[in-house]
This record gives sequence, C-alpha cells and structure tokens, in this order.
Amino acid sequence: MGLKNRLIEYTQTLTDIQIDHPFKKFPDYKVLRHKSNRKWFGLIMVVEKNKLGINTNDKVEIINIKSDPELISTIKNSSGLFPAYHMNKNNWLTILLDGSVPFEQIISLLDYSYKLTI
Repeated sequence: MGLKNRLIEYTQTLTDIQIDHPFKKFPDYKVLRHKSNRKWFGLIMVVEKNKLGINTNDKVEIINIKSDPELISTIKNSSGLFPAYHMNKNNWLTILLDGSVPFEQIISLLDYSYKLTI
C-alpha cells in the first residue's frame, strides 16, 4: 500500500474528520478536514516536482499540512519537506509522499496539524 493510501487509512481513524474532493478541476485532490468546524488540516495532491523547486517535470504525491511557523522554519528544508505549495508558507508545509520522509514523521506532523485546527 502506498504512502497516500496509508495516510488516508490513518486519517479515517481520527475523530470528527471528513475527506472530500472540493475541486472539480482536480478530482483526485483530497481535503482532510474537521466535520464540525470545516477547517482543513491536510490537502493531498499530485504536482510536478518543478513546482517545489526540484529540477524535473516528474509528478509526485504530496500532502500540505498546517503547522507552527517556528517549526516550519526549522524543518522546511529537510529531505522531503518544503515550503507549502500553493498555500501560506508561514503556516503550511509540503511533505513529499515518495518515501523520502518516514511514515511515522508524516503521521506526527499530520497529528499536529489536526490538533492545531480543532
């Protein structure tokens, strides 16, 4: 099972969540949000790597997660972690879902995002 599917499976174990597809132009994009307040805590997409500053047009699955600006500033240039694609770069972080970031670290960051948006 790929990282994206493992991540979705994990997300479904959280309380009060909804996974939806709000973009008609991008039906494969998945928004992870709280049902009660409708706030996003994750966005799963497929983008070209060059949009992240990687010199290739190959596509990669990513997740954007909300985080603390101080944490983002310290980890955003670690392997597989980037300033958020197409989101506020002070409050969001992009994580590659290509195996360059351990699943446990992704879950930890996702849990933090989930708690920040309750």
